[in-house]
Amino acid sequence: METFVLAGGCFWCLDAAYRPLRGVSAVTSGYTGGTTPHPSYEQVCTGATGHAEAVAVTFDPEVIPADVILDAFFTMHDPRQLNRQGNDIGTQYRSAMFPADDRQRELFEQARQRAATIWDGEPVTTIEPLGEFYEAEDYHQDFFAKNPTQGYCLAVAVPKVNKVRAKFAEYLA
Repeated sequence: METFVLAGGCFWCLDAAYRPLRGVSAVTSGYTGGTTPHPSYEQVCTGATGHAEAVAVTFDPEVIPADVILDAFFTMHDPRQLNRQGNDIGTQYRSAMFPADDRQRELFEQARQRAATIWDGEPVTTIEPLGEFYEAEDYHQDFFAKNPTQGYCLAVAVPKVNKVRAKFAEYLA
């Protein structure tokens, strides 16, 4: 098993898009990349902690290749938007990857280069050191499945989930 920590806007969307993929065994929403120990959602939302809303995606590379996990990441959000995704604005919504080691860093750099050929424009996705990952509050975990009719989920998460499902249909569970 391997875990990638990725940030690309609201963690509800990333969580929802990764869960249906075969080989993904866990998705945990949380906060990383900041300076405040054990931040709360309210603190992270201010942008003052430096943390990004992120997910830790645990997967079996024998079932779903690491490149697919990373290409799905660049499919489900627009990596050209600096410190935002649509109307979600602030550094907490930045596009960032947090490698656990040099091998992951290399995989992340390769994925960012591939993304530049998919999107019209260079990704602003940062590759930052993986510091402490703080698990988000319980109500953020698997938020989309628990709140499928919530307005944000319908307007923002559903299109992202559908994009990943269409492009990576062969990996759907």
